[in-house]
Amino acid sequence: MANTVQFDLVSPERRLASVAASEVQIPGAEGDLTAMQGHAPTITTLRPGVLKAVSAGGTQAYAVTGGFAEITAGSVSVLAERAIPVAEASAAVLDALIAEARKAAETASDKAAAEKYAADMVALKAAVGA
Repeated sequence: MANTVQFDLVSPERRLASVAASEVQIPGAEGDLTAMQGHAPTITTLRPGVLKAVSAGGTQAYAVTGGFAEITAGSVSVLAERAIPVAEASAAVLDALIAEARKAAETASDKAAAEKYAADMVALKAAVGA
C-alpha cells in the first residue's frame, strides 16, 4: 500500500497493532487529528475516544482511555493507558471504566479535569455503541 505510515499501538497489557496504515485517526486531548504519511513531527496526549487505523486490511478501531501519540513523517506510535479493540469493548467493560473514572473524580485535586475525563469516558461508550 503506497503512502503509508508504520502504525504501532501498545498498552501496558499488550501490543494491539503493528500495521502499515494509510491514515490514523487519533482522539487528541486538544482535538481529533488524522496522521498520514508526511505528517509534521508531533507528540500529543490522548483523551478517551476511538482511535482508528485505516490499512489495506480494512479499518481497525480501538477504544482508548488516554496515553500519548508520537507522530513522524513515516510512523505513528501510540502508547495507550488502556486500549481495547472496539469489538471487545462491551457495555460492562466500559461501565466499569466509567465507574472507575467517576470514583477517581471524587477525590481528585483537579475536579474539572477529572470530571471532564469521566464525561469523555461516557462519550467513548456512546461512540462505540455499547
